[in-house]
Order: sequence, then C-alpha cells, then structure tokens
Amino acid sequence: MSLIRLTDDRPLIEANRWAHIADDAPLPVGAAATVSLERWKAEREALSARNAPVGVRLRSDQRVEEIAEDLPGLPMIALEFPTLADGRPFTSARLLRERHGYRGEVRATGAVLRDQLFFMARCGFDSFELSDDRDPESARRAFSELSVVYQPAADRRIPVPARRMRGHYAQAAE
Repeated sequence: MSLIRLTDDRPLIEANRWAHIADDAPLPVGAAATVSLERWKAEREALSARNAPVGVRLRSDQRVEEIAEDLPGLPMIALEFPTLADGRPFTSARLLRERHGYRGEVRATGAVLRDQLFFMARCGFDSFELSDDRDPESARRAFSELSVVYQPAADRRIPVPARRMRGHYAQAAE
C-alpha cells in the first residue's frame, strides 16, 4: 500500500507508518496504530495511556461527533471510503476541520481513487492510502492538474468569484 501525504500543500510519496489493527488483534508494541471506533470506545483509557500513537478509523456510516471530545488527543483520524459511490467521508473530513477545528492528520482509506484526490484535499484530507494496484506517481500528479477552484472549502483556497470581486474592488478604488 502506498501513501501520499500533503506537506506544505505538496504531495509526497511516503512510507506508511500506521497499521490498521483489527478489533481482536493485539496492538504492535511501540508502533503507530489505528483502531475502530468500537474498539476506541471500549478501550479508550488503555489506548490513551499507550506509549505509541493511536488513531481512530471511522466507517462512512459513523459520525465524527462520536469522537469529538477525544479529538485533541488523537493524532490521526482515518476515514474509510467503502466504495467510490459513497461520499460521506468527504463530509466527515470537512466537519473535522471546520466544525471541530481538528488539526491532526485526516487520512483517506479504502476506495481512494486518483480522480478524487484533489477534491479530498479540498475537504480537509491530508494523507491518502492507495491500494497496491494504484500508481503513486500518477496519483501524486493529480494534485496539480486543477489550478483554480470555484467554491470555498476546508483548504482555504480563494475561489475564482472572490478573486474577480477582489479585482473589481481594486479597480473601483482607483
């Protein structure tokens, strides 16, 4: 599995240091791991006391509000895309960034497709797990294929209509 991480808005191909651990599996000693929401709820105290980073995986049918109180102590939230037709993780990423002010890593997992990477980043994702059949170099290039945006989003890029209005007001001031 390949990983792309946005660093200073630049997509970099990196090694994945996080392991996704099943509910019935032991956690790796001293290594970063994600656990399901169910396991997090059941073992919150023990997981929080661990000497290695622990993140939470949310399925697309689970709400970010279920972990809202825990967000300050969570270094990573992995949002699972079960199919390419399920866009609920886009909303979850925006809620994490905009409503809850989450500043940790928001990772896209599951059915992560090259064509959606740019839009995932606009919603607040900053890392992307690609399946082994996906070309990481091609995926990395997807972030630079669109140069303008038309709607405001979590990435705070200035949309074209706002740029036009800024130019209009500058001309009116002259």
